[in-house]
Amino acid sequence: MSTAPATARTAVPYWTVGDVRVHRIDEVALPAATGAWLLPGATPDLVAGQYWLSPDFADDEGGLRIDSHSFAFTVGGSRVLVDTGIGNGKERANPAWHGLHTEYLQRLTAAGYPPDAVDLVVLTHLHADHVGWNTRRENGKWVPTFPNARYLTSRTEREFWAGYDMDQARRQMFRDSVFPVEEAGLLDLVDVPAEGMEVVPGLRLIPTPGHTPGHLALELTSRARTAVITGDCIHHPVQLAHPAVGACVDIDPEASEASRRELLGRLADTDTLLLGTHFAPPTAGRVVTDADTFRLLPVPAGAARLR
Repeated sequence: MSTAPATARTAVPYWTVGDVRVHRIDEVALPAATGAWLLPGATPDLVAGQYWLSPDFADDEGGLRIDSHSFAFTVGGSRVLVDTGIGNGKERANPAWHGLHTEYLQRLTAAGYPPDAVDLVVLTHLHADHVGWNTRRENGKWVPTFPNARYLTSRTEREFWAGYDMDQARRQMFRDSVFPVEEAGLLDLVDVPAEGMEVVPGLRLIPTPGHTPGHLALELTSRARTAVITGDCIHHPVQLAHPAVGACVDIDPEASEASRRELLGRLADTDTLLLGTHFAPPTAGRVVTDADTFRLLPVPAGAARLR
């Protein structure tokens, strides 16, 4: 699978949070069938009942639009990348993820974050579509894409997978996208308390278990403005209206729903910007109360010209 080259794009989307620009680094829009597979409870009738999802987050038939992208920003003196997508040339069981050839790194560089300049890579969890660009292939070997960065994830997350009976596809993902980072001594495991923890000034990790046991969301603060990056605690805006709709790959569906409800309840009717790790454009918005649940009030991105 390939995507339009970066040179065909006119801008790198970003949102301003205080003094920080949060750039969306696009990788690929996922096939239409992804939504029905990933969120089976989000039936076309249920989606159609939320008028505000169309046309940005759902198509005319009630199908969900889902993207793969990362977020990059500079805070506390560190150049940070949150999640690394699917990656190029990876052997994957999911056909939509297999053998990609995108210009993700060119887009990342165009936003001002060439791989050698990234200081910190935060992995919300260790799934194949969040760790793929951890590595790239050089001289027949998978090597860290960001050689000067510390890669960070939850200790709970890494230890869970260490004891998990992995199938072949997941073992392959660890071989090409996790083990090389560990072998290079670049992976840091952190113990995240229930109240969260600051990893650099202005950036906090928030435990949101359920999708995976050590799943993290991130809270970014600058000059009294705040944004939250969802990871896979929330895959799609339809889950604001229906928090009970979970992903087919949630390890603990009840915990995932509880994390989602707690996060949405905390953000509702505040100025905090919600940035969805899989939300199709416009990707970001504010959570507002809608009857007894929530909806997303979109906040359009600005655009930084490609260099």
